[in-house]
Amino acid sequence: MTSTTLEADRSAEAEGQWAVETHGLTKRFGQNVAVNGVELLVPRGCAFGYLGPNGAGKTTLIRVLLGLTHADAGTMSLLGHQVPRHRDLALARVGAIVDEPRFHAHLTGRENLEVLASARERAARGRIGPSLERVGLSHRADDKVAKYSMGMRQRLGVAACLIGDPQLLILDEPMNGLDPAGMQDMREMIQSLVAEGRTVVLSSHLLDEVERTCDAVAIVDRGSVIRQGPISELLAGASLTLRIECSEPDRARALLEGTTFEAQIEVASDGLGITLPAGTSREVIAEVARLLVEGAISLYRLEEIQASLESWFLQVTSRLGDE
Repeated sequence: MTSTTLEADRSAEAEGQWAVETHGLTKRFGQNVAVNGVELLVPRGCAFGYLGPNGAGKTTLIRVLLGLTHADAGTMSLLGHQVPRHRDLALARVGAIVDEPRFHAHLTGRENLEVLASARERAARGRIGPSLERVGLSHRADDKVAKYSMGMRQRLGVAACLIGDPQLLILDEPMNGLDPAGMQDMREMIQSLVAEGRTVVLSSHLLDEVERTCDAVAIVDRGSVIRQGPISELLAGASLTLRIECSEPDRARALLEGTTFEAQIEVASDGLGITLPAGTSREVIAEVARLLVEGAISLYRLEEIQASLESWFLQVTSRLGDE
């Protein structure tokens, strides 16, 4: 095969729709299966959350994708390039932070980036200033990293990724150690990178922040992906929760328990909390109101509570444990 044909094949391969694609990806450490047959599809041009509790295998998956540890089974590709076969081509356009960003504390932020740029193509050095500005560190770029806060080191880590002009950024727990203002800064930065057409994959156990930041997620438990897809589609499969304030909560529960709604009902001092199965018709909400009014119970408030990613996650993982 000629070099021209090979390059054409690689270009065609790299035009796929997935920024990250894995099939049956497995990594074992002795008897422990840290990554268990993972099937993962990350669309290009989105913020994608890889979610799970600590110890679920999130960091191990990232290390396998980056070639920092080998896979025991399965296939994977980054930006359409098969890894490890074309690892050099893939990683040339990938920026990553694994565990936490590490720098030479005795050097300034700018000097650290100059060291990293020296190992890249010549154009990387010209991106140092814009990258520092992009992450909001221009005014502290000439301070020693030893004086940086955790949030500033996280932002310097993103700047280190940006000097390579990556199409794909993989960030391991980027919100760790950040205060609320730092989390907001990181969230806005990630969203601005996606707006430029880049793909950002972030692992996290902070579900609320991921819901605010990401377009799609994969839920990992014990090394396996158990659900994945756009957040809006996943939450559409969550159970329906109603909050009711009424005059006689105990009698209201007795009325509703006599129906066929398959509802879980909890009584509070001022009303009821009702959980209905996923896919329940909105007509059921109207029926609940009708039953209470016809039962001469004063209805002060009836509210459908929007499912959060955290509540849905707990539903999914608890069902998995029951099974």
